[in-house]
Amino acid sequence: MNKEIVLTGIKPTGTPHLGNYVGALKPLIEQSRNHKTYIFIADLHALNIIKDPQEIKRHTYEIAAIMMSLGLDVNNSVLFKQSDIVQVYQLATLLMNVTPKGLMNRAHSYKAAIDKNIAAGLDEDAGINMGLYTYPILMAADILLYDTDVVPVGADQKQHVEFARDIAGYFNHIYGKTFKLPESIIGESTGIIPGLDGRKMSKSYDNIIPLLAPEAELKKKIMRIITDSKLPEESKDPDTSTIFQLYKHFASDVEIEEFRQQFLSGGMGYGTAKTILFDKINSVLSKPRAEYERLMMNPSEIDKVLETGAQKARIVAEKTLARVMKVMLGK
Repeated sequence: MNKEIVLTGIKPTGTPHLGNYVGALKPLIEQSRNHKTYIFIADLHALNIIKDPQEIKRHTYEIAAIMMSLGLDVNNSVLFKQSDIVQVYQLATLLMNVTPKGLMNRAHSYKAAIDKNIAAGLDEDAGINMGLYTYPILMAADILLYDTDVVPVGADQKQHVEFARDIAGYFNHIYGKTFKLPESIIGESTGIIPGLDGRKMSKSYDNIIPLLAPEAELKKKIMRIITDSKLPEESKDPDTSTIFQLYKHFASDVEIEEFRQQFLSGGMGYGTAKTILFDKINSVLSKPRAEYERLMMNPSEIDKVLETGAQKARIVAEKTLARVMKVMLGK
């Protein structure tokens, strides 16, 4: 196993969909087989979006059950809830004392909220709380607390790691070398994962296919994929087809090429193509779905895994916080 420490967080703000699986969850599980990996469910970060504690709790269980059912090896990885690690609250408070306000002013999430308010003719700070404003500091605490080497992120999330590096640099300059400077890794592009309407699969577009939806719901969703008006006998372009673009993330190279030729040669209607897509996705996800449903009926199993993960995470977190407290407060 590679000795690099990898960390990632998953925010419990909704049920993961096929786009999340292809772009993030599947690569993360594959990566965790070769690296020491910390995976935290970011329930503290969710507080800026969700105010219903039961909703956060439900999504937390969903994410943990999904990761477990997809094959995450919880013996090699550390899966835990962010809020179970009291040291992350403490470290975030301490880091606030070395973080320039100007850095927070440049955070994408804060600037986007201001721009939205201005566009709506509101006061620029309307509805913006300190949780949103200091979000990057809590994120830095998440990353720095576990001596993280690598943080896998999408291109639009790279700033989170850059800010963690900046904050660690400010701290090390004042107090001496205390933190590692983490590196971001932008995953290999899987391209845009299309939703039911051909746009990027996103909850905001209401075009998602839930990852482990029951079989009947999965089929119903796939049959709703929007297509063009070409007749069955006509040749079709696989590279512009949502059906084909989804299929290639679940099929083998041989199956992908065969399906491509069926599109190009004609003689296959979109109804048949959707059925082929459903059968392929269902065959890949049927076992994980069954395990997910079993776990959701047995939340005590999920609790046990999350608590075991938290115990492992706290061992590292306590050492890091003690190091910080010593250099800052002489303790």
